[in-house]
Amino acid sequence: MTPKRVVILGVTAVIVLGGGGFTVYTAIQNSKTHYEGTSPEEWARIAAGDFYSPDPKSDAYKASAVTAYNKDRLKKERAGVDKLDPIVIETRAPGGDGFPPANFPPGSNPSPGSNKATARDMLSGFGFGLDQWGCLEKLWHKESGWNERAMNRYSGAYGIPQSLPGSKMASAGSDWQTNAATQIKWGLGYIKGRYGTPCGAWGHSQAKGWY
Repeated sequence: MTPKRVVILGVTAVIVLGGGGFTVYTAIQNSKTHYEGTSPEEWARIAAGDFYSPDPKSDAYKASAVTAYNKDRLKKERAGVDKLDPIVIETRAPGGDGFPPANFPPGSNPSPGSNKATARDMLSGFGFGLDQWGCLEKLWHKESGWNERAMNRYSGAYGIPQSLPGSKMASAGSDWQTNAATQIKWGLGYIKGRYGTPCGAWGHSQAKGWY
């Protein structure tokens, strides 16, 4: 086993053993979903280094968050409010699952345009052609507005790809809380492993409200 693999597995163990931390608390409070412990099958998947296969608990949180958002949006519309945004922009990167909160680099500001350029440059490295760009652009605009500080107020999902929990992105780099490129790297790997292509992920998002 390589040193890199050891580090990744160690970080992943911290994430899982953290018991869900901030994300689980947020999801339970907002969508009233019951959280259950890690199954033997999930442990086997983590030990094998599979970070992108379906995660039933996270999927349940995402689905519940969509339901909660739609319920709140309906209330707002009936009250005459035009828009309810499920995304909040954090002033400090969230912690949880064994990771402490992190300050953003002094003077730094999110740049959706730069983040899009970074993602576009990374496409080929994951085997995606430029024909997939339109789907990815729309998907992450819907999820986070391409803002690395974005958090879903209903589920606690974090970052440009809206990882749930955000600490899953630690498998792509220890600076997952503040580095857009690290978040994009994880997000593209997740899309490839789970949906095959950005257009596959976008299609699922359009059908289910989450991906």
